[in-house]
Amino acid sequence: MNGRLLRNPVTIGILALVAVILIASTFTIVPETQQVVVLRLEKPVRTINAWRPGQVFGRTGAGLIARIPFVDRLVWVDKRVLDVDYDNQQVLSSDQLRLEVDAYARFRVVDPLKMAITAGSETAVTDALRPLLGTAIRNELGKHPFAVLLSPERDQVMDNIQAGLQRLASQYGVEIVDVRIKHADLPEGSPLTSALQAMASARKQQAITIRAEGAKQAQIIRADAQAKAAHIYADAFNQDPKFYDFYRAMQSYDHTFDADGDTSTPHGSTQVILSPDNAYLKQFEGK
Repeated sequence: MNGRLLRNPVTIGILALVAVILIASTFTIVPETQQVVVLRLEKPVRTINAWRPGQVFGRTGAGLIARIPFVDRLVWVDKRVLDVDYDNQQVLSSDQLRLEVDAYARFRVVDPLKMAITAGSETAVTDALRPLLGTAIRNELGKHPFAVLLSPERDQVMDNIQAGLQRLASQYGVEIVDVRIKHADLPEGSPLTSALQAMASARKQQAITIRAEGAKQAQIIRADAQAKAAHIYADAFNQDPKFYDFYRAMQSYDHTFDADGDTSTPHGSTQVILSPDNAYLKQFEGK
């Protein structure tokens, strides 16, 4: 009787199907791009092909694995860098401007066991990180005026957002690789116009302050130079008063008789009429 059943094509087909189901439920191939957490009766027992920095491709633990069929459940976690978007949300800057911010974060699951325990799946992690990204963006942009996002300080702002998001996201076993603000714009209409006018006024005031500070520094430098020149003249005068008096007189003559100092007028065109005993000409008195 048993022999006839075993030779029955229907029985053979059923047994073959059961064997295929058992083999498929027992053996699984883990690709290089995936990491797996094995749950036995919903309790984690091991992690396969977990991400490690500096891993050599082909030596990561991926490949054929075995599990207890119908008892072990596999949680698949992508090993590659994943994205989470923060699309066109309003954020208030420190100067009370409402900005429309479009940003994204890139992350990698570095502790799949923690991720499986806290979130359960990649989709759940992404859904959990989205509001955390929004919180990090609001916290950081709330510390800065809108103009900072138009300056080189923008990179530092994004680094601060990444650090803030990392502190919040560590609970899910992920590493934040990068955060970028694609755009942060003011809404169209009067708020934008008012903000632009305020920014222009602030820049004009800043320019006035810079020019005033420059003029102040120039006056200080000129005064210092004049003081040093006076000191040098005084030292020269004390060393040889007669020669110094003669030298200054020659400079005066050169300036007076050289067309009043106008280099565009030919030499000798200036006419000066003085009496022979004029004190101005004392250096010509036959010494």
